[in-house]
Amino acid sequence: MQNLLRLPQIVIAGNPLADWIVAVAVALAVLLALLVCRRFVVARHARYLDTRRSTAVRLLAHLAGETRQFFMIPFAVYVGGHWLTLSRGVDRASSYVMLLLVLAQAGIWASRTLGFLLAEREAREPGDAGLKTSLAIIAFGGRLLVWSIVVLVALDNLGVNITALLAGLGVGGVAVALALQSVLGDLFASLSIALDKPFVLGDSLEIGDYSGVVERIGIKSLRLRSASGEQIILANADVLRSRVRNFGRATERRAIFSVGVPYETPVEKLALIPRLVEQSVASEARVRFERCHLCRFGDFALVYEISFYSLAPTLQDLLDRQHSISLAIIGAFQRNGIEFAYPTHRVVTATT
Repeated sequence: MQNLLRLPQIVIAGNPLADWIVAVAVALAVLLALLVCRRFVVARHARYLDTRRSTAVRLLAHLAGETRQFFMIPFAVYVGGHWLTLSRGVDRASSYVMLLLVLAQAGIWASRTLGFLLAEREAREPGDAGLKTSLAIIAFGGRLLVWSIVVLVALDNLGVNITALLAGLGVGGVAVALALQSVLGDLFASLSIALDKPFVLGDSLEIGDYSGVVERIGIKSLRLRSASGEQIILANADVLRSRVRNFGRATERRAIFSVGVPYETPVEKLALIPRLVEQSVASEARVRFERCHLCRFGDFALVYEISFYSLAPTLQDLLDRQHSISLAIIGAFQRNGIEFAYPTHRVVTATT
C-alpha cells in the first residue's frame, strides 16, 4: 500500500509520474479523436461523391482521407507534451519536427486539392483529349510549385536565409538554364502544345518521315505508336519546329488511284468506264465520288485516274473502302467485257 502511495512521487526525466500519465492520456485522446473524425468523414466519402453535394463538402471529405498518420501521431504526442516540463533543447527540437510535419501535411493537402479540382474540371468534359493533356501538364507544374513553396517555408523557419538562397539560385539558375536549354525548350514546347492544342491524344500524325497515333504527350517528349507497332519518341521542341500533318482533325480522307485498259479497247467502252467506276463507288456506304477521267496515254495502257472521299477519316476505313471499291470495279469491268492492261511489248518485223 505504501508503495502505491509513493508512485505519484516518482520522477522521470524531471517530471512526476502523474504528469506523464496525464500527458500520455491526452496524447491518446487526441489521436483517438483524430482517427475517429477521419474515419467518420472517409466512410461517407463515397456517399458525398454520389450526391449533389457542393464541391467544398466533397473536397473536405477528400482531404480528410489524405490526412496521414505520420502527421496525426506526432501531433498527438506534441499536444500531450505540453503537460510536461521539457528541456529547452528537447522543446525546440520537437517544435521544429512538428513544423516540418505540418508543412509536409499542408503540401499534401495543397497538391491533393489541385488534383481534385483538375479532376472535377476534366469530369465536366470527359471526352476532350486536349483538355486531359492540358490538365496533366498543369497538374505537374502546380505540384512542383506547391512543394517548392513548402521547402522554402521550411528552410525559412529553420533559420536559413532564403533571400540569399534565392539570389544564389537565380545566378545558378542562369547557368543551369544555359546547360539545360534543350530540356527547358522541350518543357516550354509541352506547355505550348497544351495551350495551343495542335493535336491531342489519339490523333493520327505525320511528322516529317514519321507517322503514328499520339499515345502520350509528356513534359519532354511526344510518343507515337506507328502502324507497324513500334513506339516513336520525338522531342517536343523538334515537333513544334516540324511540319505536322494531323489526320485526326480530318472530316474525310481522299483516295486517288489509277487503272489501265489496253489501247485496243473500243471507244464506246472507254466512254462507259467513268460511269461504271462511279456506280462502283456509289455502291459503298459513306463514300463520296469525285471524278474518273482518262488522264494520260501510258506506255502500254490508257490510264484512268479515279478519286473518291471516305467520310470516315481513319486510314483503316479508307483502305477498307478502297478495297471494296476495287473489287466492285473489277466485277463491273468483267461484266462489260473490259480488260485490264498489263505490261506488253509488241515486236514488229519487216521482210525485205
